[in-house]
Formats: sequence, C-alpha cells, structure tokens
Amino acid sequence: MSDAPRRGIDELLAIMARLRDPAQGCPWDVQQDFASIAPYTIEEAYEVADAIDRGDFDDLREELGDLLLQVVFHAQMAAEQGRFDFDDVAQAISAKMIRRHPHVFGETRYADLAAQKQAWEELKAAERAAKGEAHDSSALAGVSRGLPEWKRATKLQQRAATVGFDWPDHRPVLDKLAEEIGEVRAEFDAGADPARLEDEIGDVLFVVANLARHAGVDFSRALRHANAKFERRFRRMEQLAAGEGGVLAERDLVAQEALWRRVKQDEG
Repeated sequence: MSDAPRRGIDELLAIMARLRDPAQGCPWDVQQDFASIAPYTIEEAYEVADAIDRGDFDDLREELGDLLLQVVFHAQMAAEQGRFDFDDVAQAISAKMIRRHPHVFGETRYADLAAQKQAWEELKAAERAAKGEAHDSSALAGVSRGLPEWKRATKLQQRAATVGFDWPDHRPVLDKLAEEIGEVRAEFDAGADPARLEDEIGDVLFVVANLARHAGVDFSRALRHANAKFERRFRRMEQLAAGEGGVLAERDLVAQEALWRRVKQDEG
C-alpha cells in the first residue's frame, strides 16, 4: 500500500476514534453500539448499489466512503472492547481471499468455472469446520440467516442446485409460479385466512426469486428498477393532475388509472 492510501485510512481511523471519545467526542456516536449501527450498514450498502445502478460515479465515490465508515465504526467499537481492530479486519479478509483463490495465489488449477465454484464451497465448508462450528453436512449449510430474505432465498436455491435439485430452465419455474398464484387465489376464495395467505404469498415470492435466478436477473436490481419506474410514473401523474388545476387525491380510481395509462403512453 502506498503512503497516500495509508494516510487516508489512518486519518479516517483517527476521526472515528475522536468521535467515539467519551470526553470530547460526539454524544450520538458515543452512545451507539453494534446493534444500533447495523441498520445503517445495510442501508449504506444499498446506497452503493443504487449509485452503481444510476451510473453516478461521483455519488459512488461518496457512497463507498459512507460504507467504509461503517466498517471503521464497527472496528472502532470492537477495538474499544479489546476484540479486534481495523487492521485485524483487513488482514483477515486478505488471508481469506488468498486462501480461497489457490488458482491465483498458488498452483491449483480448475477445469472450468463450475469446478471453481464447487471448490469455493468446499473451502468455505472446511473453514466452518476449522472454526469448530457444529458439523452440518447439508448442502444448505452456512447460508446466513442475516441476509435479506430475497437474497437468502436465492442462495438456498443455488445451494440446492449444486446437488441437482433444480429445474432445467425457466419454463417449469413459470408453470410453478402460475400454480402458486392459483393457490393464493384459492385462499382468497376460501376466506383469506391471514396465516394461510402469508404462507402462500411466501411461496409465490420464493418462486419469483427462483425465476429471477434462472433468468440471470438480479432480484434486488429488478425490484429497484420497478420501484423507480413506479415512482417516476406516479410523480408524473401528480404533475398532470396539478397542471389541470387539481390534486391526484381528489380524483377517483378510474380517473387516476386514466392518468396512469396516459403517463405510460407518453413514455412510449
């Protein structure tokens, strides 16, 4: 590492240490703990993904800084408790990357990408065993419960696929999706029991995640695009209503849907 990047990290570490100083620091920063900061860490990761999605590299630089701050924050709190510090975090991930890439940093060679992925999973399993984690021979072992549920669904499906439990392509997944939607309809027709609806809608969402996986589509990115599209169109509806001397809330659903169709038509 050159002197300039090291100075940048050292400055950031010093700033965080000052912010956490009980006597001269920021009261808000001082009162935080791992649990209270965790939601911000997740939020900042999504902000990074959003900047990438928009192709805004100036914003990406800023958001990566915000995400790095989260790592520094957690490392500072751990250092205060005598657990580990930022250098320990950096050294641990460096060692892990070298260990998990023997084809780059060693003499190992893989026949193809599939063999590399299989070896990656085997290395991770060996690491869990070395840490003394309870032996779990399932193909699903090690899929974190702390992931967003859509991500965990995708990882569970990917793991199941490693032992052949997977559909050959998207077509049977579409059939399964239609089947699950039919079951949701049946629950509504039967009286819409909340527990049963939750179960059936969960099945629909799980299959949608599987469909995205088979299509090679990132579930989160697709949903971000859908959210952005809805927001853009809805705001345009509000503008059109205001331009006609009113507000959207004063129109009934038929009139609102007419505006929605107009916005879609204008977008081509």
